[in-house]
Amino acid sequence: MTLLGWLFDGLLGLALLGLAWQAMACADLFKAIVLFIAFGLLMALAWVRLDAPDVALAEAAIGAGLTGALLLAALARLEKSEETKGKQQNNK
Repeated sequence: MTLLGWLFDGLLGLALLGLAWQAMACADLFKAIVLFIAFGLLMALAWVRLDAPDVALAEAAIGAGLTGALLLAALARLEKSEETKGKQQNNK
């Protein structure tokens, strides 16, 4: 493995750690979900670097794609239900 490969792998590992930390520490749910999706995509790249393309495809499709979309949909429903609860409480 060349020096450039080692450097790329090191930066990839640091980026994964940084994204994971930011996603866990973020108070804004939308930002946390976006960071989670970015983490999943970088994790797929890490699996490719480890010569596991099948796991990389599963990580990209399920980990980042499907789970990210479900989390965004859940956040939208949560915000919508909070709005309706606020309107109901104001009417009382």
